[in-house]
Amino acid sequence: MPHPLGIDMRTVAGMGPVEHVRLAAELGCKAVSMSLEQAPGPQGYPAWSLRKDAGLRREVKAALADAAIRIGLGEGIGADIGVSIGEGDNLRAPEDHAADMDIFAELGTRRIGVRDGGLERDRAFDTMARFAEMARERNMDFGFEFSPGMTVRNLRGALDLVRHIGGDRVSVTVDALHFFRSGGAARELAELDAALIGHVRLCDAALNGTGAPSSEARDSRLIPGEGELPLREFVDALPRGKTLGLDLSLPQAALGVEAARDYLVEVVTRTRALLA
Repeated sequence: MPHPLGIDMRTVAGMGPVEHVRLAAELGCKAVSMSLEQAPGPQGYPAWSLRKDAGLRREVKAALADAAIRIGLGEGIGADIGVSIGEGDNLRAPEDHAADMDIFAELGTRRIGVRDGGLERDRAFDTMARFAEMARERNMDFGFEFSPGMTVRNLRGALDLVRHIGGDRVSVTVDALHFFRSGGAARELAELDAALIGHVRLCDAALNGTGAPSSEARDSRLIPGEGELPLREFVDALPRGKTLGLDLSLPQAALGVEAARDYLVEVVTRTRALLA
């Protein structure tokens, strides 16, 4: 298969980062996406924090090196953290995330991913440009993800943002669900310069969405081949060799490390069969 697979963090929903890396390696995957912390949740996994636990950071670095796996996308940094206060606001500036970006760089992360969080367009564009600059300063790429529920809603808007930022090491994160829900057609991807496509998220879904985009994106991501999206056309339109990050909703039956392993074996096997 011309595209290696990765395991994005939603697919293992709260699993510890070391276990995530080791499971991805066991399944023959080449990358993971990762955030810096996880609160305890219904999945039953304990809380962990790469911000606060230097020992855990060392374990993750060792696991990544042992498995020859890279963090393809650093997640969890948003441009909209904070609440409005009167005529002003306390939204966090990109510089407030510098320590997090330093940690991602320490872990050898390839690309930092940021979403605009619904900021006003001009502010969103300027904020993303600063994030991109900070990523370059740390020898990381910058990847911007669009979705119908955000300020930048589609591929065309995301490409406008890339042009606004300018320079190299800037790309668009293309999520199959968001791409098709925003009216995208596979031919648009085939026409792009390969360097403009960064991280790719792969999942399936019903052909037509139901409910709010945010709830569908969180709860209704299916194994490739289970839904109705034209995923083969989508993947064939991508530049050869792009890693496909499996980004799926974790079913109740897959809660816990052993159950998640069984589920991921099925996911990876079915995805490879679909794309073979």
